[in-house]
Amino acid sequence: MGFASTFAVGLNGVRGAVVRVEAYGHSGLPAYVVTGLADAACAQAPDRVRAATSITGVALTAQRWTLNLSPASVPKNGSGFDLALAVALLAADRKITARQSADFGHIGELGLDGTVRPVAGVLPMVLALSEAGVSNVMVPLGSAREAALVTGVQVIAVRDLADVLAFYEGLAQGDEPPLLGIPLSKRGPIEHPDMSDVVGQPEARLGLEVAAAGRHHMLLIGPPGAGKTMLAERMPSVLPPLPYDQAIEVTSIHSVLGELPGSEDLIERAPFVAPHHGASMSAVIGGGSGRVRPGAVSRAHQGVLFLDEAPSSGEMSSTDCANRWSLAEW
Repeated sequence: MGFASTFAVGLNGVRGAVVRVEAYGHSGLPAYVVTGLADAACAQAPDRVRAATSITGVALTAQRWTLNLSPASVPKNGSGFDLALAVALLAADRKITARQSADFGHIGELGLDGTVRPVAGVLPMVLALSEAGVSNVMVPLGSAREAALVTGVQVIAVRDLADVLAFYEGLAQGDEPPLLGIPLSKRGPIEHPDMSDVVGQPEARLGLEVAAAGRHHMLLIGPPGAGKTMLAERMPSVLPPLPYDQAIEVTSIHSVLGELPGSEDLIERAPFVAPHHGASMSAVIGGGSGRVRPGAVSRAHQGVLFLDEAPSSGEMSSTDCANRWSLAEW
């Protein structure tokens, strides 16, 4: 019999919610019971953990295991709890030291072969752990650069469950645990449309500059081919770079959407989002059952939301159109 706990993180919209994962082994028929309002993906985690530990060469004791995700009243969604559940089980079964793993945060999905795979939303998850006072976070190697965007947090990158066991074994022996290097960014310079590309249109350019200086909304009216979309696409080029706190907010939203590759840097340029004029209200505003997905308005946070051909949308009344315009952030 044994008890152990560690930290994991769930997502509440575009913000992380810290969860304490507890594992307790006791007498009874061998079984794995997950409590704490886990969804289907999360409740299936013990099957993945059992296969991953077995293929790694570690056999969990055959007994009744109770796994609790606290606070139990908050719904838990997704497979990002796999690594934390595996560490809690290994610590409760005395395969690793429970005292050391209790102070670490763990994020990642487990494959049946023991690999630790990236999940969406790593940046806001690590940020939530940092705000909760957890300064050591273990993440998949593919998400290490994204996690390292949060200052004041030591990121431990792992490829598979064998790396996890080697790390905690090194801590238990008092040696310097093996650490994988965080991958360098492979992204080259990105070319963005710039206002300097525009020849002529002095009145329209002045209007954009005034709107950018005062962060005002703007309505562009003109015949097809007048350059409305061309000018709107270049609006971010006259906006200042985002300060660190705003850049973290914007990057977190794109992280939740799964739009950040592992080598992505902080988004310091104001985003530009132009949903199709036939997009549904939920696609623009966001929503969804279970896990909430940010819409175009959230993606344009701290940037430009361009509603092209808004009055011609077949799904919108004039009132809806006015409400959409009121949501633009410039």
